[in-house]
Amino acid sequence: MPAGIYHENYRSDERIFQTWFVKIWLIAFLIVCVLFPFFGSEYMISTMIEVGIAIIACHGLNLLTGFTGQISLGHAAFMGVGAYTCSILVGQAGVPFIVALFCAGIITALVGMVFGIPSLRLRGLYLAMATIAAQFIIEFTIRRWDKLTGGVEGMYVDPGTLGPFHFDDRIHLYYLTFVLAVAATMTTKNIIRARSGRAFVAIRDRYLAAEVIGVNLFKYRLLSFAVSSFFAGVAGALLAQYLEVITHESFTILQSIDYLAMCIIGGLGYILGGIFGVAFWFILERLLEVVTTTLNSAYPDHVTWFVSIREIVFGLVIILFLIFEPDGLAARWRTIRAYWKLWPFSY
Repeated sequence: MPAGIYHENYRSDERIFQTWFVKIWLIAFLIVCVLFPFFGSEYMISTMIEVGIAIIACHGLNLLTGFTGQISLGHAAFMGVGAYTCSILVGQAGVPFIVALFCAGIITALVGMVFGIPSLRLRGLYLAMATIAAQFIIEFTIRRWDKLTGGVEGMYVDPGTLGPFHFDDRIHLYYLTFVLAVAATMTTKNIIRARSGRAFVAIRDRYLAAEVIGVNLFKYRLLSFAVSSFFAGVAGALLAQYLEVITHESFTILQSIDYLAMCIIGGLGYILGGIFGVAFWFILERLLEVVTTTLNSAYPDHVTWFVSIREIVFGLVIILFLIFEPDGLAARWRTIRAYWKLWPFSY
């Protein structure tokens, strides 16, 4: 019986699922996810919806920042564009929800391309400042365009429907989010395996060398912004269905920083980075909720001391990851897998 994995052609080497063992574990995981609403509490189902939405958003941001090297601090604003676009199309124009969902992604992609135009000239800190400007411009527009967005009072979101599915039902929304999160993961994987994905990585690693070998920098940078913004728009539309009432406060720069932190913790430039980062973030957040509640009950006279515990802990976590695990959890997972594959010859 042959040992190891042998590839005789490029197509075999690029397969998504390399072994039957990986396929079995993936099928088992998908079955658990499908059956989850039957044994999970309402709180857990709501949490999983948030996780799915964050995974879609992080895949988009990882494509832009992790694979193309374009720093973005305005991702939540693009989610806001998708959220308001979908809500307006469904509530005011009477467009079917699924059509409105993908229209939200397309319109957000166009907006992302507009703000991505400076990426041809700007890099690093300067590009980050440009995306912050996009964040503030979109926030300002949402606040001031009262007739369309409801301004600071926000907007009630009409629940979407698809045949027998009504997405004001948490279980129905869970399945929709689950399907779209899986689709976003597979789409991201296939983009990275394709010509455009290799162009993204070439631009990230050495943009001058990429230009010399024929990569159109402007085209692929804009494409990266478009795809990233499309994912953000779809995630924003799902978030609007989940929240039921949306305001500009749901899409501030703090949320943009949160999504970037998830990608950093999970691992920039890894498909699993978005998934691991989101999982770690939400687990830690729920643990902090329990700790904060316990401390508030134990020390009711010092409640104000524990108000900012979340920000302090997450700030420390980001700093520690940047120092001790800069490649994120996905890189560590790859190292662990390699160790067990080669054991006892792990050198």
